[in-house]
Amino acid sequence: MLIVPFEATDQDEVRSLVLDGLAEHWGVIDESLNSDLADIAGSYANRCTLVGRRAGSPSIIATGTIVKRPGSSAEIVWLSVAATHRGQGIGRAVVRELLERARGFGVDHVICETLSAWTEVVGFWRSCGFEVTHRTVGAHGEDTWFGIEV
Repeated sequence: MLIVPFEATDQDEVRSLVLDGLAEHWGVIDESLNSDLADIAGSYANRCTLVGRRAGSPSIIATGTIVKRPGSSAEIVWLSVAATHRGQGIGRAVVRELLERARGFGVDHVICETLSAWTEVVGFWRSCGFEVTHRTVGAHGEDTWFGIEV
């Protein structure tokens, strides 16, 4: 597994990977809710987007973005693994690398959130060492927030 920084030439493939994952869960995609994916490089200041590929393959099978937030925290704003490659530790590998990048930002705490009803994702974050910090009600239902010290 090769995990490297996002490059402009990855734009379309990363956007498709993330939207495919969302469509798998939601059934349809409201493109207006994901405008950040139209220009990944320009959407996030103080960020790091990574892509994962199998050795010897040009296809992107995983991606994630972490953003430095004010103070001493960062947030993983999205993480996606191709459906055909889930359950192989690829998502955890991307998370480990994102946490390493967070240390490079000089932060001591990383947060992320997902819909509480997305139980497999809630379980994933917990299996990566994240602890539930709180829950809120968002536009699409209850959200679970997580945190981890780095």
